[in-house]
Amino acid sequence: MAPLDHTSDKSLLDANFEPGKKNFLHLTDKDGEQPQILLEDSSAGEDSVHDRFIGPLPREGSVGSTSDYVSQSYSYSSILNKSETGYVGLVNQAMTCYLNSLLQTLFMTPEFRNALYKWEFEESEEDPVTSIPYQLQRLFVLLQTSKKRAIETTDVTRSFGWDSSEAWQQHDVQELCRVMFDALEQKWKQTEQADLINELYQGKLKDYVRCLECGYEGWRIDTYLDIPLVIRPYGSSQAFASVEEALHAFIQPEILDGPNQYFCERCKKKCDARKGLRFLHFPYLLTLQLKRFDFDYTTMHRIKLNDRMTFPEELDMSTFIDVEDEKSPQTESCTDSGAENEGSCHSDQMSNDFSNDDGVDEGICLETNSGTEKISKSGLEKNSLIYELFSVMVHSGSAAGGHYYACIKSFSDEQWYSFNDQHVSRITQEDIKKTHGGSSGSRGYYSSAFASSTNAYMLIYRLKDPARNAKFLEVDEYPEHIKNLVQKERELEEQEKRQREIERNTCKIKLFCLHPTKQVMMENKLEVHKDKTLKEAVEMAYKMMDLEEVIPLDCCRLVKYDEFHDYLERSYEGEEDTPMGLLLGGVKSTYMFDLLLETRKPDQVFQSYKPGEVMVKVHVVDLKAESVAAPITVRAYLNQTVTEFKQLISKAIHLPAETMRIVLERCYNDLRLLSVSSKTLKAEGFFRSNKVFVESSETLDYQMAFAESHLWKLLDRHANTIRLFVLLPEQSPASYSKRTAYQKAGGDSGNVDDDCERVKGPVGSLKSVEAILEESTEKLKSLSLQQQQDGDNGDSSKSTETSDFENIESPLNERDSSASVDNRELEQHIQTSDPENFQSEERSDSDVNNDRSTSSVDSDILSSSHSSDTLCNADNAQIPLANGLDSHGITSSRRTKANEGKKETWDTAEEDSGTDSEYDESGKSRGEMQYMYFKAEPYAADEGSGEGHKWLMVHVDKRITLAAFKQHLEPFVGVLSSHFKVFRVYASNQEFESVRLNETLSSFSDDNKITIRLGRALKKGEYRVKVYQLLVNEQEPCKFLLDAVFAKGMTVRQSKEELIPQLREQCGLELSIDRFRLRKKTWKNPGTVFLDYHIYEEDINISSNWEVFLEVLDGVEKMKSMSQLAVLSRRWKPSEMKLDPFQEVVLESSSVDELREKLSEISGIPLEDIEFAKGRGTFPCDISVLDIHQDLDWNPKVSTLNVWPLYICDDGAVIFYRDKTEELMELTDEQRNELMKKESSRLQKTGHRVTYSPRKEKALKIYLDGAPNKDLTQD
Repeated sequence: MAPLDHTSDKSLLDANFEPGKKNFLHLTDKDGEQPQILLEDSSAGEDSVHDRFIGPLPREGSVGSTSDYVSQSYSYSSILNKSETGYVGLVNQAMTCYLNSLLQTLFMTPEFRNALYKWEFEESEEDPVTSIPYQLQRLFVLLQTSKKRAIETTDVTRSFGWDSSEAWQQHDVQELCRVMFDALEQKWKQTEQADLINELYQGKLKDYVRCLECGYEGWRIDTYLDIPLVIRPYGSSQAFASVEEALHAFIQPEILDGPNQYFCERCKKKCDARKGLRFLHFPYLLTLQLKRFDFDYTTMHRIKLNDRMTFPEELDMSTFIDVEDEKSPQTESCTDSGAENEGSCHSDQMSNDFSNDDGVDEGICLETNSGTEKISKSGLEKNSLIYELFSVMVHSGSAAGGHYYACIKSFSDEQWYSFNDQHVSRITQEDIKKTHGGSSGSRGYYSSAFASSTNAYMLIYRLKDPARNAKFLEVDEYPEHIKNLVQKERELEEQEKRQREIERNTCKIKLFCLHPTKQVMMENKLEVHKDKTLKEAVEMAYKMMDLEEVIPLDCCRLVKYDEFHDYLERSYEGEEDTPMGLLLGGVKSTYMFDLLLETRKPDQVFQSYKPGEVMVKVHVVDLKAESVAAPITVRAYLNQTVTEFKQLISKAIHLPAETMRIVLERCYNDLRLLSVSSKTLKAEGFFRSNKVFVESSETLDYQMAFAESHLWKLLDRHANTIRLFVLLPEQSPASYSKRTAYQKAGGDSGNVDDDCERVKGPVGSLKSVEAILEESTEKLKSLSLQQQQDGDNGDSSKSTETSDFENIESPLNERDSSASVDNRELEQHIQTSDPENFQSEERSDSDVNNDRSTSSVDSDILSSSHSSDTLCNADNAQIPLANGLDSHGITSSRRTKANEGKKETWDTAEEDSGTDSEYDESGKSRGEMQYMYFKAEPYAADEGSGEGHKWLMVHVDKRITLAAFKQHLEPFVGVLSSHFKVFRVYASNQEFESVRLNETLSSFSDDNKITIRLGRALKKGEYRVKVYQLLVNEQEPCKFLLDAVFAKGMTVRQSKEELIPQLREQCGLELSIDRFRLRKKTWKNPGTVFLDYHIYEEDINISSNWEVFLEVLDGVEKMKSMSQLAVLSRRWKPSEMKLDPFQEVVLESSSVDELREKLSEISGIPLEDIEFAKGRGTFPCDISVLDIHQDLDWNPKVSTLNVWPLYICDDGAVIFYRDKTEELMELTDEQRNELMKKESSRLQKTGHRVTYSPRKEKALKIYLDGAPNKDLTQD
């Protein structure tokens, strides 16, 4: 691509432009400078443009259009280029738009900017980081000279003493203006700028009270920095139409009469009087604040008034000046002849207090206060008070939050510009008029609610006085220290620009390296300049991977690598001096490949990788040793035949090609024997990266069909074998004596150790699996004898504190009689003595994947299935369901279901329950149906695993079922597989129980951890149930009690009978069977009451890890039939502002009339005066007593409860009721505030939403020492 010579006289055709076709031009940078559009008749140099003050650059006659260069192919970000207006924006840190608006206004004020430039910073006296004037100087210089679109304000806010959290606090721009001016005054003491703020912004007014009887007047002179103008008069629904009208209202006097009479010092009595304000002097820069934020005492909320209020471009203030008072002597002190000061000085309107000694209250953290500042005196004739508008600070949003931006008129070209954070654009006078607010039409009091939320909030006018109106300083007028600052900032910006240029030319690509000694794949990101050579990049990668002490540099090289396919694409021989930009295809945001830092041993030679080659990892198989060796990498071509490929491998691994068998693993469990010698590798399915198994022996296995050969079986086992780490339960002496061990009957125990002849025991000894089984059998016999003795004593069903189970029959007897299995499913109820087991939240895989199970261990579907263990919180965390939804249990329509008499199996089924038995229908163990590879050996775990714990490293075929896997673990655990549980350990050591016994381990992967816990596992038809106590009138109505086991076919009464001893022993609850009930639990909501004759799985749908409520009854159970309805009622007493406790009401039907009768019966309220409403949200449907009287839908017009808007179709609904004749208590403001605090605290403790909780506002403060004083900032 040849550059065009812009000075050449060649025509476009001579410059190789093709007529009639698209010709593309590529614009690029020249000498590191970004491209600029050069206008015609340019006569000024670039330097002269940048030395001028920033403003809209001329469109003709000079260079200087800094229009953004827009091109999709251009690499510069548009945010780095200055706006076409020539002005620079400010970056919004988070919520600092209010700060940006004020800073831009001050920057565009010539008098303020010039005075700031004249101030000189003395570095010897102050830290530049904490100097507010110096940081403002730097910011203004950058706004004037920077080539960026926007600059940061972090240095300015840091000088305020703010941290990053302040950027997330939104404040009022008028408040910021006052606080910043006070801070500048403090910083500028004893300097030429000490009185700058007063000279520019301060005015004077008189606060007076005149007796209407004798004419005596008491008055006081006050100063102000801005004039607050109300949008609407207090109590009025009509807003002022214009700023002039609001100003007239501001100085309109009020009459003090009646109880508000004024005590006249001259009359010596209370008299009618006139009280008001008079303007004595207007400042040079007049600031008007439009008070759009108000407080609605009806809703007790802050609101924003969006009413229309016009403001002129030129404002004549001569009509508001008091000529007589202007001519009268003005004193510094406050002349008070008896005017009352408390509440009589319009303090609600004036933004400036009437005294000069309250600097601390304005947000400036000062230890001491300065004396009274000298007020500048400047008199103006009445006919010269014409002000021109030059800044409108606009707020868009509501009282809760919004956005500020500024519309500012430049005094250089009289054009209006919008400064909206980093965006600066030219606007018109019509855009200014749009900020007046309001909307078309009249909507009465709430008109502002329908108006635009974008309107003017603060106006700044400048007095039109040619003698005082200043222009911005020219470059040659800059003080010397500003010239030095400009130069310094330019150098810093150039340095930053060069750094960006480096970043723009830096290639960033993923880098991998297999550590030569640790054999661990390391990953990093290589950042290398595009002009760096490959040799330099190798050295950078070498140091980045910390290989200096491991391997010499000449033993490393960079190669093109595909990490996803683990494929080496090509090497770069002879290109050591080639730039990385060319090798990588240019600088890109992302690359479709990676780099690998390949290493070799000093005596080895790097292999050449050519594009088009495929990589093959070759595993050598030894049939005699039944081993598969680590891979050796060879490279081949897709057009090679199988015969040529065998020759290639033969040279690499030194095996004869004549008897060689090659098996390609195309994907998981897809083994393909390469039997056709003439086929190409491409035809056989080879890709970029491949894996093959090679065997070359002269055994008879070579002649067998591949699917029946030993090689296939070995490879099939290899592909499906995973390594697991199993944590065995602690072998404590107290519990070990009671644990059972099981040895397979009928000579089947040999299956356990077919592939494990010797298992390593403790350090220093070897122990065979037969020895483990023999020892376990002896313990089993002793336990059986002891159980028989316990049975003779009648204590077989009694649990002890030291036993892990109770009522465990002899496993040998179980084997002898398969018929006893079915009986044991309902008769054995094992409970653990460890109370912690009842507190832990053990989630199982059947919660989600419980609809169908696969018993076949060879299922292809299982090979690709994901984890069957549902990830649930095991740390007592409840899992909320959507309101009104329940995945199990009786639904809200359970009454119609009961009448149908039809069994529903939504979550469970007869042949596929939540857990599966370890035995089939004939009693044969499922684990014995088909043998799968299993090998276990002791493993030394890391430190910290705890004393007494032992680990096993298990290699197992992942197609084995969980039932068979547990049976293989029996000799190592020491108990039957039905008496221990398997927990899968996930990230963060979360444990979740695996209970689906007929599912395989296909969801497990290498190095997964498993924890074994003692405790009877569930049998088919059994479910683990969590029981919670329902306490309707407690602050926390849901209390966990214990874990229980319910069985399919069991009645509710039977489950209650089994719960009674457990409740007594574990919870200390002594209950009789007729004094408590069980009911459905959906999250924290109580639901259907279960009747004693209900049968689980027939009348009540049940699933694994089900949850139920246990409710203690005060009397006899009133719920006898499915047609009844139990609701929880609560009386609201508006005259006392309180709620009574819950009372249950049992209805015979869904009739509203019956509900009213019941409520009248329990409360004594006349039937005709009963009003009720349904509670909202989660039980107990808490609501603030300040809101309940008007927020609920009282007295719905319905005749039945099961229709809209009530929809009460199930037990447990909450009903609030009241006496409609009872009046609501009238609260004072203090009582309301106190009650609001109590209710807010109460509702927050119960976890319910508070109706109104306003965000606590943080006071805006500027810290003069650069750091906040903790004592002053405490809330």
